[in-house]
Amino acid sequence: MEFRRARREEAEEILQLYRSLIGTEYCVWTENYPTEREVEFDLSRNALFCLHERMPEPDERGRLIGTISIDDDPEVEALSCWSEDLTPVAELSRLGVAVEYQNRGIARILLQEAMAELKSQGYKAVHILVAKDNVKALRSYEKLHFTTAGECELFGHSYWCYEKEL
Repeated sequence: MEFRRARREEAEEILQLYRSLIGTEYCVWTENYPTEREVEFDLSRNALFCLHERMPEPDERGRLIGTISIDDDPEVEALSCWSEDLTPVAELSRLGVAVEYQNRGIARILLQEAMAELKSQGYKAVHILVAKDNVKALRSYEKLHFTTAGECELFGHSYWCYEKEL
């Protein structure tokens, strides 16, 4: 597998992955989120990462199997639950794994790679919102030793606020 920054020419493929997850178990995404706007926002900041299957030929790009973004959402960062000692901090968001690759540890790989990228950029901690009923995601964050900072109601959903020191 290959983890790397997303490229502008992959925008449609990324959006298709997002849309393929709408309505799947535990997913709170809708036709209104995430959209082209979020993909473009993430690409414009070099903040969108992809995980691809590795292909036998170096010039071939393997199938997109997952994505994760480093988000910049003032509403999330303004939540009062976050530890003030863990700064600078970044938020991870829009973690998605193709349905046929779920339950194979791909989400953990995406999280670990994104956290390594953030650490290399000088970040000390990471925040992420997790839908309260997303049992699979909650297990992944616990295995990666995230701690529960609090809970919130945002964007019409209930979330656990998780954080982790890098």
